Order: sequence, then structure tokens, then C-alpha cells
Amino acid sequence: MIYHLLWYLKAGERFGFYAYQNVIFRSVAAILTSLIIALLIGPKIIRWLMTKKIGDRPEFHHATLNELTKEKANTPTMGGLIILFSIITSTLLWAKLYDPVKLVPNPYVVKAIFVIVWFGVLGGIDDWLKLTSDIRHRSRDGLRAWEKLVFQIGGAVLVALFLYIDFSAPDELGNPRVPDGIRFWLPFYSSSLPLNKWVFILISLFYLTATSNAVNLTDGMDGLASGCVAMVSLILVLLCYVASETMGGAADITWSSYLLLPAIPAGELSIFFSAILGAVLGFLWFNCHPAQTFMGDVGSLPLGAAMGYGALVTRNEILLLVIGGVFVIELSSVVLQVGYFKYTGGKRLFRCAPIHHHFHLMGWSEPQVVVRFWLMAAAFAALALAILKIR
Repeated sequence: MIYHLLWYLKAGERFGFYAYQNVIFRSVAAILTSLIIALLIGPKIIRWLMTKKIGDRPEFHHATLNELTKEKANTPTMGGLIILFSIITSTLLWAKLYDPVKLVPNPYVVKAIFVIVWFGVLGGIDDWLKLTSDIRHRSRDGLRAWEKLVFQIGGAVLVALFLYIDFSAPDELGNPRVPDGIRFWLPFYSSSLPLNKWVFILISLFYLTATSNAVNLTDGMDGLASGCVAMVSLILVLLCYVASETMGGAADITWSSYLLLPAIPAGELSIFFSAILGAVLGFLWFNCHPAQTFMGDVGSLPLGAAMGYGALVTRNEILLLVIGGVFVIELSSVVLQVGYFKYTGGKRLFRCAPIHHHFHLMGWSEPQVVVRFWLMAAAFAALALAILKIR
């Protein structure tokens, strides 16, 4: 909105203010904007949640863990509303939503907002059903697993289908508009594998559902998920930037060609992920130990889906496994725990899953678990940056 306003006012010509055209400038502005919005609206949303008595009642299938978390009872949940409002507002303010010359929408930003809204609504419904389970005579777990999965798959298929169309649409010469977008890229290799539409959709479906659930599972301690998401989103800001921007203004040399990365015109997504970075940092102000509010599914599901979407657009699906290493570990611990439990007839591989609860039960304090997982997330992010150069 601000970009388009300044463009129509011809700010560069009239006032010499050309900085607004720069993606880096608007990314920094998006971080600060979403951070400030989160800090301003956070207390109001928390008070509203308390007024509506939207408080959490943590219940685990582990007596010791229930004892350790009993002080969290009635802490307002659905604090993810702070994050969603900040992300959407900041993105709408600073991103180039459409080409002001051709008057066509920016497909990557539009789908990013769709992902946040779709999975946010799904998470909000899930949270609401959990909190009103006594009234509605439903399970304390909210939406049934198959119900949640149906909507996750539905949103993922829509995004994947239209993303593939954007990549494969023919240009003036009849070639795919974004040829690198319909290929599968591997770390350490400069070559890639071609993808047909259905394989592309299957990969997209897997990533959007898996990443949304991974962040959802990680959101179990004060500040854990939001801190790790901040580090992943920072790397995605860089990936979106290098996928489309030129080096030092040289029109014929791009960062993607220099680093042998797929060339995707997704530079405006840097603003979107910058907005996520600022929003989760602002939310962390209220979510750090002891938390004033919890993120809830309304925040964790869309944040996870956004991480998967960023990897799909920049064609870094495999690299995301490194960038989001903490989320991979958390999701894997649940899969291993369930599989081992069924295979052995009741034995447990970990004391409790997801694995952050295992370390809590080992004697680590909650702040110790959170900070140590943050350090792991930072190490994974650094490793991902190193892998970018080793190609």
C-alpha cells in the first residue's frame, strides 16, 4: 500500500526518495512495522482473551509433566492473533501487491497471504473447539485429526496447483515463464530434476502439511516456537532476495546465478517473511517465560505453512530440512515415539514427545530447554547458509 502510494505520487522524481523501491529497505521497514504493531496490539488482544476467558488448560498423558505445567493453567491462548494481524498489516503496507504498470497481482505475495489466512482460520477453529469442548461435548483435542488434515490438504492443493501454473505458464516464446520453478533442486549440486504437475503437487502437499504440524508440535514451551520461527524466517528472507535480485545493480548478474540457485522472481516475498520475523519477535515480548499468552494453533499452523510455502517458492525444499532442523527433530520425535509405542506394545522411546518435553522431564528447566533449542536453531540456520555456497 505504501509502495503503491509512493509510486503514484512519483516520490522518487518529486522528493528524491527512491529508497522505497528497494526490497531491502522495505524488508527492514516491514520488520519494524510488524514488530511495533505486535507490541502495540499485544496487550489489547491479551486483555480481550482474558475477558472472554480464553485460557489454556494444558493436559498431557504424563502425570509429572502435568505437575510441571500446572502454573500455566488459564494463561490466555490464541495469542497467535497478534502475529497474524501484524504479518498481514505489514505485508499489505510494504509489499508490491501488484505491478503498477501492467496492473496484474503479484502471485507469490497473494498466495502467501492466502496461506496465512487459510491455516490461521483452521487453527482458530481448532483452538476454539478445544476451549469450548465442555459445551460442545467434543474431545479436548479440538478438531479430529482427519478433519484438520482434510483442510490442510485442501489448502495445500490449491496453493500448489496455482503455484505450478504460475511457474509453467508460457511466455511470449512459448517457454515456461519460470523454468527453474518446475524443477527439483538438491543441495551440493548445481543440476536439478524436472517435475511434472502431479509430483510438484504431491511434494507441495507434503511440505505444507508437515511444516504446519511441525511448528504446531514445537509450540509447547514459552518462546520455543516463536524464537525458532524467527531464525527460519530470517533465512527465508535471504533466500527470497537472492532468488531474484541482481548483484550491486548489475542487470546481467544475479545472486541466483552467482550461487547457482534457482532463479525465481520472488523478491517481494522478502517483505512477507520480514513481516513474520518482526511479528514473532514482537510476540516473543509477551510469550517469553513466564508467558502472558500462548500462540495456539491459530499462530503455529499458519507460521509452519508459511515456512513450507517459502521453501516451495524458492525451490529449497531439501534445504528447509536443514534450516528448520529443530522442527524436523520435534516432528520426528513424535513419529518415532508413536511408531515405537505400537511396535513394542506400549514401551516408550522418549519420556514424552515432542522431544522438548523429554528434556524437561530429564531435569532441564523450561528456559534452559528453550534457549538451548534456540542455539540449535541458530546452528542449523548457519549450516544452511554454508550449504548455499557449497554447490
